[in-house]
Amino acid sequence: MKIKFRKSIIYTLIIITILLTLLIVFISPIAKYLLEKYDTKLIGREILAETVYLNPFTGYIHFQNTNILEFKSDSIFLSINDLSLKLSFRKLLTGKIEINSLILDSPRLMILQNDMKFNFRDLIEKFKKPLIDTNQIKTKTKFSITHIEIINGEFHFKENTIPVNYFIKKFNFRSEGKTWDKDTIKGTFSFVPGIGTGKVNCSFSLNLTTLAYDTKIQISQLDLNIINQYLKELTNYGTFRATLDADLHANGNFEDQEEITIKGKLQANDFHFGKNEKDDYASFKYVNIQMVDVSPAKHKYLFDSVSVLQPFFKYERYENRDNLETMFGKHGSKIISVEGNSSHYNLILEIAKYVKILARNFFQSYYKINHLAIKEGNLEFNDFTLSEVFSTDLKPLSMQADSIDKDHQKVDVLFKTGIKPFGAATINLSINPKDSADFDMVYSFEKIPASMFNPYTISYTSFPLDHGTIEVKGNWNVVNGIIKSDNHLILLDPRVTKKIKNKDTNWLPLPLIMSFVRDYGNAIDYEIPITGNLKNPSFHLGDVFVDLFKNIFIKPATTTYRIKVKETEKEIEKSLMLQWQMMEAELRPEGKHFVEKISNYLSDNPEYKIIIYPHIYEKKEKEYLLYYEAKKKYYLSSKDIKTSLFSLKDSENVNKINTKDPAFQKFLDSNTNDSLLFTIYDKCYRLIGSKKIEAEYKKLNKKREDNFSSYFSSKETLKQVIIKPIENVIPYSGFSFYKIDYQNELPKSLLKAYEKINELNRSEPRAKYGDRNTPKKNELPVK
Repeated sequence: MKIKFRKSIIYTLIIITILLTLLIVFISPIAKYLLEKYDTKLIGREILAETVYLNPFTGYIHFQNTNILEFKSDSIFLSINDLSLKLSFRKLLTGKIEINSLILDSPRLMILQNDMKFNFRDLIEKFKKPLIDTNQIKTKTKFSITHIEIINGEFHFKENTIPVNYFIKKFNFRSEGKTWDKDTIKGTFSFVPGIGTGKVNCSFSLNLTTLAYDTKIQISQLDLNIINQYLKELTNYGTFRATLDADLHANGNFEDQEEITIKGKLQANDFHFGKNEKDDYASFKYVNIQMVDVSPAKHKYLFDSVSVLQPFFKYERYENRDNLETMFGKHGSKIISVEGNSSHYNLILEIAKYVKILARNFFQSYYKINHLAIKEGNLEFNDFTLSEVFSTDLKPLSMQADSIDKDHQKVDVLFKTGIKPFGAATINLSINPKDSADFDMVYSFEKIPASMFNPYTISYTSFPLDHGTIEVKGNWNVVNGIIKSDNHLILLDPRVTKKIKNKDTNWLPLPLIMSFVRDYGNAIDYEIPITGNLKNPSFHLGDVFVDLFKNIFIKPATTTYRIKVKETEKEIEKSLMLQWQMMEAELRPEGKHFVEKISNYLSDNPEYKIIIYPHIYEKKEKEYLLYYEAKKKYYLSSKDIKTSLFSLKDSENVNKINTKDPAFQKFLDSNTNDSLLFTIYDKCYRLIGSKKIEAEYKKLNKKREDNFSSYFSSKETLKQVIIKPIENVIPYSGFSFYKIDYQNELPKSLLKAYEKINELNRSEPRAKYGDRNTPKKNELPVK
């Protein structure tokens, strides 16, 4: 009996061992079979796994080379090189489900979006209802997962409507998970962008019940190229690039967007947005924001500093629209159309909406900025609607304000800028931080040449100016939007030059108008008070009308004085420089007389020499040549004339062609055929090309030098003339010129003229302007 009993036990143990062995050997293939057979019933999708290993004794489960396919597709939704999971079977017996470890090695996830529909929508629908009806079970299952890890993940996102294609890689996630008796999960993750530079590190905690969160995030040089992809939907053209740095601590609640508190640093770097990668409309080196405590829900916005380095903005007016409307559509129609589509998602608009939510109560909240600064800024304005291009820059622009505090009565802000090509501006602003309609302002714009505005005077009157300096100063006091201000406009020594005859310009008798608006000191000097309110200001022009009356009845008595001033200034200018009209190479009678006078002076003084410095307004000369060559090409085509038969009369006809003539513009369009050429200037440039303009520009300068030199060759004084290489400048007068430097003593006539002009400047009525009289043309212009 004992032997039989022992045999029974041995056989039983053998059978159990065999069964356990068979279980261990076959349970993994069986599990793989069952998984692939019932996968669509389980999750609605096919699951393919190369190998499945299941150990029922240790609770260890391992999947190798596993793919989850897209819904009703053979495309891969999620692939995982290795997935390992460890269950605690012992705790299953006590009614607890505990995963001791869940590790995903090298997962690769593909997220697809069409409008607001995502490729995982079916999974949400599948699992939005619980698999087990908790009302039918008496005991609550206690679920815990105590370790979660993702190693070297890669997540792709594709939006097919816009489209957008973006991914992140080297995604690493680690968390100690969540136990059944706690609501909070904590963890860390990091990743780098799939394209471009940068790295993100983050630690977080999240309450799964209340959705309250606390996070610390560090971002280093993160490439924001994904913004560029969303931008294409909002614009007709354009490019964007920037990087982001951040070191932030934020806490809040996902249920309420305003329920957030942020501290730390946020900095955007190397921002560029514009027509293309070489033509920016806006840019900056960096914007740095140091936040002490920003909490919209608590109505608190505390910043240590906000600083911007090298901000740039360019605004351009074209014949039909400006550069912003050509990009975003008329009145922003491209943006409006996307905003109006509620079923569509655009990341840029969503960010803008969230920023608007965070900032909408800013002025009703308590705010404080210890230091606000803009450094090395540049605001550029170009106007292509005129007969010639007007360009100016406010550069370098700076703004500084300290201790911006809503509790303070006033905040002082200082703006300073240069005005290119000439001039400067300063604005001192003292504003009530609680009411922007309550401020004091002192401003000044100084040393601006009148010739700078020749594109406007030529377009609207046909007359350019080659002399005069503008100065505008004012003092404003505004309380509750009610204005009390004094404004002083001075235009010193304005002088009109030769009329430009072409069909691009209107005509007004500017010389006659000048005779009325200039006072007896040869200045336009008006006080213009402004009162009323900010929305409907009143301009008091009494001083203007009084001065006009004086100029008509009083100024004639001072005519002799004004003539002396004008003649003396011309004598000085003629002795020191020779001015060239645009595109002209021949000397005018007055210029010929002047050059002959110098040649005679050198002939009488063979030991004397002069040095000629050609100061050429290259940009403007080439602009005139460009329009001429484009109109010439159109003229030859429309008249069917060969270039060899082109006459002086034809040249005069070309000059008379209006660049805004519909036939000429149609000719440009048919020969350029580029929707991104918005101006006549750009189309002409594409039509003619830089090589042709450069050749014509060199030819023009050579003709000028030859014509100038010929007057000295005829009297054998050319050896006493040294002509220096051309300098590319923006002249104060607005015209190219030859500056003359006398190596020996100055001509007596010039010395006498200097003495005379100094005497005239010291006498009334010019004495009140002191040293603000127009700089003389012998002064070297700014390059």
